[in-house]
Amino acid sequence: MARKKKISMQDIAEKLQISKNAVSLALQNKKGVSDELRLQVINTAKQLGYGHFAEKESLVSNILVIVPERIMSYQDNDHFQFFHDMIWGLEKSIRKKGLNAVITPIDQEMEKDLILPGVFKDIPYHGVILFGIVDKEYARLIWEMDIPLVILDSYYRDLSCPVVTSSNIEGACEAVSYLISEGHRDIGFIGPTNLTTSHEERWFGYWLAMQNHKLRINDLFCLKFSDGFHDTEKEIAAFLDGLEKMPSAFFCGNDRIAYILSQQLRQRNLLVPDDISIAGFDDLHYVEEAGLKMTTMRVEKAEVCDAAASLLLSITDRNRETVRVYVPPTLVVRESVRRVQSTN
Repeated sequence: MARKKKISMQDIAEKLQISKNAVSLALQNKKGVSDELRLQVINTAKQLGYGHFAEKESLVSNILVIVPERIMSYQDNDHFQFFHDMIWGLEKSIRKKGLNAVITPIDQEMEKDLILPGVFKDIPYHGVILFGIVDKEYARLIWEMDIPLVILDSYYRDLSCPVVTSSNIEGACEAVSYLISEGHRDIGFIGPTNLTTSHEERWFGYWLAMQNHKLRINDLFCLKFSDGFHDTEKEIAAFLDGLEKMPSAFFCGNDRIAYILSQQLRQRNLLVPDDISIAGFDDLHYVEEAGLKMTTMRVEKAEVCDAAASLLLSITDRNRETVRVYVPPTLVVRESVRRVQSTN
């Protein structure tokens, strides 16, 4: 049996196409190299199994889960429970595979100034899962490092790296197709369309379902947000007040919007589903104040998390391939949709 080749600093230098001296400076934490290059050298030493870095790697295998701090806070965050379930679902999936998930929040200042958390230098790790809506340049900062990376839940199309997300197009198409199967023909849309790829895809899924069933989209029945969820309630109220007539149903880009819509309709003496049906997306676990339970597309969070962990562990080196894993959501039929007599 051939002896395993002993890894040297020259091997690291050749892999990164830098000088051996630069490798030495980085590994000894001396001045003369940038923090970014130092991280690349250290991670390459781990991957190649150089010296004590290989020993550290054999003792513990960490996966860094980078999460924007804003989605980990209760304050003014209707999606806290959804994100909470996803974060700890990731931790559970990673632990079941024999590794340790290091949940690492980043605040807005770190995102803006492109500052990496200290764990990137302090501990050995196999790779990174970047979760949630992260500023594009911050995502690019991690993407350009020489480490395995998976982006979870939202992504940027010009960063060609592995992604795991729910099947938003197919899910939205299924939800709208269900409304159509219940006799609805005039179906409106309320939601963001270019805030993230997931919301953009849900708009496209709505459009696709209407096209597949040869139904015309009435732009007057569509409220498309372009700058997030600020003043959503006020915008929906103004939108409804501007309608001369109502569609028989709405598909909403997420459940939060669906519940706000239901409340606004009730304030105008319109009942869901007696007067107007609503379908949402995400399956957030709360009930509208009047007791209404929403028909929605359930994001299968456990499956999404497991797919992200499995995909990351399948990557042995930096991956610049556009690999996208889509996990189908599940239609959950509740009382916010009623069957109507089609006029067609």
